[in-house]
Amino acid sequence: MTLAPTQKAPLDVPVALRPLYERNFQEMTRGTGRLMLMAADQKVEHLNDDFFGTGISEDDADPEHLFRIASRARIGVLATQLGLIARYGADYPGIRYVVKLNSKTHLVPTRLSDPESRQWLTFEQLDRFRSASSLPILGVGYTIYPGSRAEPEMLREAARLVFEAHQRGLVAILWAYPRGEAVADERDPHLIAGAAGLAACLGADFVKVNEPKAKDGRNAAALREAVLAAGRTRLICAGGKETSVPEFLARLHAQIHEAGAAGNATGRNIHQRPLAEAVAFCNALAAITLEGATVEEAMAAYRKELSLSSPPVGRSPAS
Repeated sequence: MTLAPTQKAPLDVPVALRPLYERNFQEMTRGTGRLMLMAADQKVEHLNDDFFGTGISEDDADPEHLFRIASRARIGVLATQLGLIARYGADYPGIRYVVKLNSKTHLVPTRLSDPESRQWLTFEQLDRFRSASSLPILGVGYTIYPGSRAEPEMLREAARLVFEAHQRGLVAILWAYPRGEAVADERDPHLIAGAAGLAACLGADFVKVNEPKAKDGRNAAALREAVLAAGRTRLICAGGKETSVPEFLARLHAQIHEAGAAGNATGRNIHQRPLAEAVAFCNALAAITLEGATVEEAMAAYRKELSLSSPPVGRSPAS
């Protein structure tokens, strides 16, 4: 898929609001067509498991850590729930936001019940917040679980959400995770491609998927099927669990430059680090995503930025 710095507004965006949609897309992608999304919705999805414990910086215990990182690092958008934006946004008006409109906890495992996550707020409520706060809210996000018994309700809700977002000139991002008793392998490449195509049919501007696990280990090559299936819906991959900096950067580079992904959506691998290290790592991701840097160039920039700050505690620069 060829990426262009601009994206024409889809036809469900009213003519008068198409310049707003295109401006939101430009701001969100920093004029590159690729998205550097800092995911900060895990305080609901994973409760405090991602924010406190062994190997996690003490900085991460405070929700404001998310906003401190996003205000200092080179990101496109910070995606989180409206409650956090309402609580901290006044102190961080320069961050570009995506409001995550549904979320669920991980307390009920799939083996006990198929996942279901429903919309928390109406668009009318979001409109009132946008008007009152004047914060730069560029888009909305919503998670679907293809394969769940609750799939019909979530798909209907997602389709309406995308339409309502476009009616307001907002960008719509769908998290698409096949999950439920009927799903034998959530990371199957063919299934993930199907989920990406489903997001395209729902009208999403971006779809966030888990990177597939290929039998031959060539995950980036397997991801290509999903990129093609998504068509004009741009595909980004979730960051997943913590891994080393070089490994993460190499994986991201392959996703973008081999598979054709249109950016990244990274959470835990950023915010579980101390502030200076989190910002440096985030900027390394942005170098690959937004500037087309090589892994070596991104690593060099990461090490240089860390050397200019106080030494991180409990980690080496290449960890």
